Amino acid sequence: MTAPPPAPEPSGVGRASALLASGTLVSRLLGFVSVLVLAQTLGIKGAGANTFAVANQLPNNVYAIVAGGVLSAVLVPQIVRAGLHSDGGQKFINRIVTLGAVVFIAAAAIATVCAPLLVRLYARQGTTPGSSGYTGADIALATAFAYWCLPQILFYALYSLLGEVLNARKIFGPFTWAPVVNNVVAIAGLLLFNVMFGSRAVGDASAWTPGMIALIAGSATLGVAAQALVLVFFWRRSGLSYRPEFRWRGVGLGKVGKAAGWTFGMIIVSQLAGIVQSSVATSAGTDETSSAVLRYAWLIFMLPHSIVTVSIATAYFTRMSGHARDSDTESLKRDISASLRTIGLIMVLATVTLIVVAYPFSALFSKNGFEETRAMGNVLIAFLPGLIPFTILFVLQRTFYALEDTRTPFFIQLAQSGLFVIGALLVSQLPDDSIALGIAAVTTIAGTAQSLIAALLLRRRLNGLGGRHIVRQYLIYLLASVPAAIAGLALTNALGSFTGGFAVSGLAAAVATMAVVGVVMVIIYVVVLAALGTPELRAMLRPVVMRLRGRS
Repeated sequence: MTAPPPAPEPSGVGRASALLASGTLVSRLLGFVSVLVLAQTLGIKGAGANTFAVANQLPNNVYAIVAGGVLSAVLVPQIVRAGLHSDGGQKFINRIVTLGAVVFIAAAAIATVCAPLLVRLYARQGTTPGSSGYTGADIALATAFAYWCLPQILFYALYSLLGEVLNARKIFGPFTWAPVVNNVVAIAGLLLFNVMFGSRAVGDASAWTPGMIALIAGSATLGVAAQALVLVFFWRRSGLSYRPEFRWRGVGLGKVGKAAGWTFGMIIVSQLAGIVQSSVATSAGTDETSSAVLRYAWLIFMLPHSIVTVSIATAYFTRMSGHARDSDTESLKRDISASLRTIGLIMVLATVTLIVVAYPFSALFSKNGFEETRAMGNVLIAFLPGLIPFTILFVLQRTFYALEDTRTPFFIQLAQSGLFVIGALLVSQLPDDSIALGIAAVTTIAGTAQSLIAALLLRRRLNGLGGRHIVRQYLIYLLASVPAAIAGLALTNALGSFTGGFAVSGLAAAVATMAVVGVVMVIIYVVVLAALGTPELRAMLRPVVMRLRGRS
């Protein structure tokens, strides 16, 4: 069944999306600067870069197990429904926040005590001298970092919990602007590290002093804490006045727990796959481009997703939860189609552009010449074909959550994780210098399969998604990206991107190359879409044109 022509986007969603996009844009750009400064400080390989990448990922992994997807998957629909209570959901929210705080504090404390065990779980130690894997000194350094990083679990969880409450009450801004504080603190910590210690043998595990460890990892944790605590100032603006509430029965928490069970299982499955990934990546040792490169390349991969997809989909998610609550299937399907087509317009261009400028982008992180740049660029290119499926999956998963179906996403994740683990085990047989590239490729393959499975199951659930219309528009976007890609590749090649020339010769050259190539590709893409009469482009440009006409 073909979806009807796109309706004008509701002004509420448009304003919310713009607010989310602006906050996310600023925070992500600052986040990129933070990661760039980190890469320039620690490099993209060596003991400092790789062990810190493992340790600083641990709180994210544990947080995901404790609360990650449960908050977004379960709480937003429940808070929307609780808003119909006589108290506007106040008691429900107080009890949820109190319960969450107790669980998060306990989880952070236990995880910090267990830092040595967690490091050994995620990092593979070489069994014999000269074998692949981390040395004893590498493990010790990663453990020291982990003691400082693991308290982040508490603050990540509080940030998500408070932010989801605000989002559910249609106060979107603070959730996306709060990470700006995190990034400012993290950048300040890194700059202070450079002033105090410079790049003093950071690639050698034995050269790290307690002060160096405390400054790098401690400032990272302080930034996450600031990100969470700043949301407290916006609590009253949501119409809430928090009081601790320890009586956790009688307001639907049992329903939350039942729905969260499948989400928790899904997260456990994904984290088990993550352990396999980390083990395979660290088997390459700290002297190869492994854990740190995977982290940096993934952050670049996530940049357009975070700015575009999360902003638009989060604004739609509250509406979709309302449609699901009211059993308004047709409106729900229209929102799915509109969000996917609007997001796809930008994400197709973002994917193609990032592939074209992957080497100059990677040159921003490299400190040791073109070979290092090429290694990271290849990992990034291997990730990028999965960006569009990843974006689609994000919207489809949240549709299941709006329908209060957390069981189906569990089985979808189980299939993805199974494929990934099989692929990762095969990748572990590759030479050390190819392991990161192999992990990125397997991630793309497994993620694409996951997105296809989700689309088929949701289509069956809703008796159609308007898939033909969505696919047709995506094919139009891809068609428009072809001349843009040809022009972009010609430019990057002329500037020496693939031969170690100007485009990858330094920070300024790489930025200039990406700016020129990006502008050219955007212009060609927009012109082709306009010539094809793409309605999504007209809808996106309409507010800009109206504003310009108003000023003239």
